[in-house]
Amino acid sequence: MAALGAPLRTLRALLRELRHAAGRSYRDSPAYRHVLSAFREHRVTSEKLCRAQQELHFQAATYLCLLRSVREHEALHREYHGRGERSPQEVAGLVGFRLPQQPGGKG
Repeated sequence: MAALGAPLRTLRALLRELRHAAGRSYRDSPAYRHVLSAFREHRVTSEKLCRAQQELHFQAATYLCLLRSVREHEALHREYHGRGERSPQEVAGLVGFRLPQQPGGKG
């Protein structure tokens, strides 16, 4: 995993992924409430400097990576999942090739 970046950026990206996963009613989900309350709890204030805030940020970044990966996997699965036998033209188009023309105009 790359560098963590800013916690607020991670929080926003995490909430965006939750919105993709849960749809319009993502604000009613327990995951949304838990993420917000955890980030509010582990805020760094002037009175304390807490190692748990960095730990929470790392866990949030890891969870964000998981949510993105699952969403991208589902998209790839929908696109390339086997739908039975395909014609050679379909397979060639899927990988970006064109079949050569047959002599005499066949094909």
